[in-house]
Amino acid sequence: MRRRALALLASAACLAAVPLPASAAPPADPLEYLKSITGSNVVSGQHNKEPLSDPTRWTQKIHDITGDYPGLWGGDFLFADADVQQRQNLVDEAINQWNNGALVTLTWHVCPPTQGSSCGWEDGVMSDLSDEQWSQLITDGTELNRAWKSRLDEVVPYLRQLQDAGVTVLWRPLHEINDGWSWWGGRPGPDGSAALYRITHEHLDQQGLTNLVWNWNVKDSSTSGLRDYWPTDDRVDLASIDIWEKAAPSQSDYEAMRDVAGGRPIALGEVGTVPTPELLDAQPDWSYFMLWAEYLDQNDPSEVQRTYWDDRVLVLDEMQG
Repeated sequence: MRRRALALLASAACLAAVPLPASAAPPADPLEYLKSITGSNVVSGQHNKEPLSDPTRWTQKIHDITGDYPGLWGGDFLFADADVQQRQNLVDEAINQWNNGALVTLTWHVCPPTQGSSCGWEDGVMSDLSDEQWSQLITDGTELNRAWKSRLDEVVPYLRQLQDAGVTVLWRPLHEINDGWSWWGGRPGPDGSAALYRITHEHLDQQGLTNLVWNWNVKDSSTSGLRDYWPTDDRVDLASIDIWEKAAPSQSDYEAMRDVAGGRPIALGEVGTVPTPELLDAQPDWSYFMLWAEYLDQNDPSEVQRTYWDDRVLVLDEMQG
């Protein structure tokens, strides 16, 4: 246990919020950085979602509990009208986090191309497309295909801002691609969800975005048949899994991710429970974990401390630029 743990153990939960540390150089190449620490260290991470008016709410709470800031900051472009209107706050904070030395990961609970730029949850993000609509979506030049590319264009200016600011993004589009809870997920095979991922990758490439590390993401609902959702080898830089069906990734989850990644870094893209030091010892190749926003409140502060204070786990002031 680190020395700071001994000093903070009795009072960490009562720490007053303090500003982020002075600017530090982030890892020059986040992908290479994750490759370099695989097997020896894991980057701590915290997701921050709504409201986008407060994009460090949960990262700050980690500091209140542990005295440390996470080494990775996560955000979401989201879908509700109020959040769509505040996406600039998300981008500004991503730049701030990067300039302070953190890795940045972004995802997008995106509205379907059959609806507008903002939408609801159950009747929007969680809605379904018919097989006929899906066929149109992945067919170049159709109305739905053009609508999808226009939807992607809504975040291109924000991603370009990040590129101009020197921020490399661990970009996690169409997350949990193997699960059917979302309109984009749960369609196996070359003309299924993987096809939409390929179209998304190709379109954003055509916009001149070179600052995206493509983070292909699945859910632990099933880790058999992951290849049925794999786009192509040249369209995946990093493979991550979200752990929601269980408290921690099973050994079979871990082995399945190592297998499908083919030597690429693997990560815990979303977790509801902070991984224990024992788990990280047993599954040493996870390159980062990201605790999901409000689920921090469901974790015992002493367990959060135990993980954050473990020597394997990298916090913000230990990130090497």
